[in-house]
Amino acid sequence: MSRIHSKNTKPEMIVRRYLYANGFRFRVNVRTLPGTPDIVLKKYRTAIFINGCFWHGHVCQQGRMPKSNVEFWLSKITRNKERDEEVRDKLRAIGWRTMVIWECQLKPAVRQSTLEGVVYLLNEAFLDLYRGKCKPSLGRVDEPEEFSQLVAEDSPQYGRK
Repeated sequence: MSRIHSKNTKPEMIVRRYLYANGFRFRVNVRTLPGTPDIVLKKYRTAIFINGCFWHGHVCQQGRMPKSNVEFWLSKITRNKERDEEVRDKLRAIGWRTMVIWECQLKPAVRQSTLEGVVYLLNEAFLDLYRGKCKPSLGRVDEPEEFSQLVAEDSPQYGRK
């Protein structure tokens, strides 16, 4: 177990390379946020966790329980799942979005669709964040006709007649 690393794992590197190649800039393992997320995109207010299926109890082939020392592994994985949920709740409470990418979602057969889905969700997060900050300009094409008639009134004449 001492050879299991928590940083710069192969699944993390796959996601980081893809995001960087698609123009996303991020920080890694930010300690100031709860749970020290694997990837943090401040502009998108999104924290990404890349979880190993075994260690975080994912329901897939890789997340199956070992046959020896079952009580130990069951309690350990249950604690991990509870901690993960608490961390995600804390991040949501302070206004951050969270994403969890599972190790099995980065297998070669489904990797591309997973990474495209991450980019899609990041773009959606960006739109949600900045949707309310921009005010519509006057004279847009999709405005109702009565609004454009109000804007197009003759200007009043000032001065002597």
